[in-house]
Amino acid sequence: MTPTASRIPLSAATESLLARDQFLHLVDGKDVPSISGKTFDTFDPSSGNVLARLSEGDAADIDAAVKAARGAFEGPWRLWTPYERQRLLHRVHDIIETNFEELAQVETMDMGAPISRTMGFKSFVLKVIAFFASQCGSVSGETLLNSLPGSVHTMSLKAPVGVIGGIIPWNGPLGSQWWILGAVLASGCTAVLKPAEDASLSVLRTVALLHEAGMPAGVINVVTGQGSVAGAALASHPGVDRIAFTGSTATGRKIIEASAINIKKLQLELGGKSPDIVFADADLEKAVPSAAMAVFANTGQVCYAGSRVFVQRPILREFCDRLAEFTKTIRIGHGLDPDAQLGPLISKKQLDSVMSYIKLGSNEGAELIYGGLRLEGPLGDGFFVSPTIFANVENNMRIAQEEIFGPVLSVIPFDTEAEAIALGNASEYGLGGAVWSRNISTTLNVVRQIHTGVMWVNCYGLIDPLVGFGGTKLSGYGAKGGRAHLDTYLYTKTVYIDT
Repeated sequence: MTPTASRIPLSAATESLLARDQFLHLVDGKDVPSISGKTFDTFDPSSGNVLARLSEGDAADIDAAVKAARGAFEGPWRLWTPYERQRLLHRVHDIIETNFEELAQVETMDMGAPISRTMGFKSFVLKVIAFFASQCGSVSGETLLNSLPGSVHTMSLKAPVGVIGGIIPWNGPLGSQWWILGAVLASGCTAVLKPAEDASLSVLRTVALLHEAGMPAGVINVVTGQGSVAGAALASHPGVDRIAFTGSTATGRKIIEASAINIKKLQLELGGKSPDIVFADADLEKAVPSAAMAVFANTGQVCYAGSRVFVQRPILREFCDRLAEFTKTIRIGHGLDPDAQLGPLISKKQLDSVMSYIKLGSNEGAELIYGGLRLEGPLGDGFFVSPTIFANVENNMRIAQEEIFGPVLSVIPFDTEAEAIALGNASEYGLGGAVWSRNISTTLNVVRQIHTGVMWVNCYGLIDPLVGFGGTKLSGYGAKGGRAHLDTYLYTKTVYIDT
């Protein structure tokens, strides 16, 4: 681990944005304060300093935003043709591309991810927008045969679900918001977004840019505030037809319960404890750095992080030695440091949680072979923790079963393919996973038997919107990306015509 010190200057646009006295909600195309007048502070995780003051929404603000979304859905927006929505997405693509440096800098300041990472999302975000633009004209129904007497014609149509409630996580809103924004604009739905209280700024700025691109007022609305108040109000609001949520499994359960009020449709991407399985014949030149960054990227704050690394016993010592040596080369620093590969954790609360798991790992009997410390010195005021490696972990230890959401990697030995599969499946989660081997039969057998939503072979973390991904077990359900994604924003309407 190598600390870094330099920082890039903020652009004039970013400086101007962050100089605001207060960030307001965005409802019906207008910046509006909370009805209660309440505000809250958001912090720069790299320094621990207050970054901005935001409006603190509650149920009344959510209700106003839902009414705006409903009005837009039932207004002229529903008459927009697929071509018009596609043209809007093309304009959105261009305005996001033009302003991406500002968005990346705001994201880095707000949630701490290194600027190299946030700028690196540019290609992905533009691909997602282009993907949803391509889907505008793909919505179609069917002409169906029937066995009714007389001359009756039957068909099915696809129609937008209505108002979407989007609850966006703090670990990467710059990219993750587009799974909702793109689908809403392509399908003809409308939405109310509730970004995480720890990272709301890139969402507010993005939706402001959507209005500049010509999106009608009320189509996308944003209410900032606490998840336990504004988020809960959105999840239970009877005027919301569907919830798209990414976050913890515990909160996901609450959203499922709240959805019973009006039988909301749900898409849930929840927790993960993904297995990364390395066989003795793997190419360690690729497997070691990939296994490390499958956990350490974004400071471990990734739902499908490969935090359980299963290593076949003949290469266990070599793998651990190589892993520690690679980790020493990772550069950690302030989010605006262009050389930083790892930034801080999102908050003091998350830092305390991760440090408690590191202490727990040692108490459980795991061997700490690297890291495990909160950083001091020039980075001591921020929420920094060194990338941490535990060896000789048993799969039933809490550090191997509970989602830490920090840069903590557990190395778990195995002997046989069958044992690796059994250990990989011995988790309540099922989001991601990977297998490393030069034997194609081995890799395909593991892919077939690991119970998870997405598997990578001799790589980790690749996501393309054309292909998409999803989860199973306690990691949730519902597609992100691929043709199935837009279908979840539509419902099927069957038509009978007596001629």
